[in-house]
Amino acid sequence: MGKKADIRRLADNEAAASLRAVRISPRKLNLVAESIRGMKAEAALAELTFSNKRISQDVKKLLESAIANAENNHQLDVDRLYVKEASVGKAFVMKRWRARARGRVGKIIKPFSNMRIVVCEREEAE
Repeated sequence: MGKKADIRRLADNEAAASLRAVRISPRKLNLVAESIRGMKAEAALAELTFSNKRISQDVKKLLESAIANAENNHQLDVDRLYVKEASVGKAFVMKRWRARARGRVGKIIKPFSNMRIVVCEREEAE
């Protein structure tokens, strides 16, 4: 007696991967996500490889994971994949304090983010 399979929330021609609690603000991570939205998967990988942003290597690993999920779990054609969705959300914020002059404190906030990438297989052009 096993657990019933969860219903699939994505279409049959889609695959997803997610990145949880990565140490960067959602605003900065969204800049990288914006640069790959709607691109072909191969072009998005090239864009992330040569990006100057620190977080782009983690996003590249996430995109490679989504492509691998599409190929191995859902038998999708890798050459026809594109980035359908690249969404960024706020995870949690670590709050720290630093002593300042005259007995006051300086607030230091360290935000974390979540990211989700959905790749989709394009229909064949007739």
